[in-house]
Amino acid sequence: MKKLTAVLLAALLTLTCAFAFADGLTIAVPNDTTNEARALLLLAASGIIKLDENAGITATVADITDNPLGIEFYEVEAANVPNVLVDVDYAIINNNYALDAGFSPASDSLLIENAESPYVNVLSVKEGSENTDEAKALIAALSSQAVADFINQTWADGSVVCVIENITDGYDPTVNYEALAGKTISVAASPTPHAQVLAVAKDILAQKNITLDIIEFSDYVQPNLVVESGEVFANYFAHIPYQDNFNEENGTHLVNVLGIHVEPMALYGGRQADLTALGITE
Repeated sequence: MKKLTAVLLAALLTLTCAFAFADGLTIAVPNDTTNEARALLLLAASGIIKLDENAGITATVADITDNPLGIEFYEVEAANVPNVLVDVDYAIINNNYALDAGFSPASDSLLIENAESPYVNVLSVKEGSENTDEAKALIAALSSQAVADFINQTWADGSVVCVIENITDGYDPTVNYEALAGKTISVAASPTPHAQVLAVAKDILAQKNITLDIIEFSDYVQPNLVVESGEVFANYFAHIPYQDNFNEENGTHLVNVLGIHVEPMALYGGRQADLTALGITE
């Protein structure tokens, strides 16, 4: 553990030194495929860079066709992007990590996506489990009016946007709840906002004597691996493009069974307090 900690600290120090000696504008972005593309698309939508039109939602810095400001991009593990913000001019941070770092995406960011995006955060299970009573009960609980109200009230500023399409009373009439009584359904989740939302569903399922075990993870890999292995029943931490790309790259068999919310990704100021350096004055 000490050796691992030393390696991580050394890597972070290397990044910090690189930022310090950069000549031009620097922007830190997540280094996983779909979230890096999402960050670059945010910049492209504002006219800051241009991307190869064929790159789509898997674009990387190699797909930048026009970079008039000579921006230097630093690709950082998504969870660490908030930690390097002070060392760069700007950083594009995933919403859940921004919230964990104490930011309000709606009020603290300089650029932010709108909620009409394909990046819907979903409940996922392993293929073959999607039609079980466990899955149906979990879907119904997370589709409840109580969950929708919780999201809308907790993040009234639009930092998290509820996109549940078919609101329920928390229960599915086709489920045999008596057979599920006494059982535990496990779900892997990011702490914010996913575990918070799941806590509402936990109370709903408890009314039927079903235990929802919420297991928190801080990375974007393990939640999928534990579902694929069967160690955990479901996960709720990522958006549709990420899950689809993860399946393609890793040969996993994850099925998205419910779209719950959107977390608009945003750009935050580090050494820059506004967008003037990016040529945006409004």
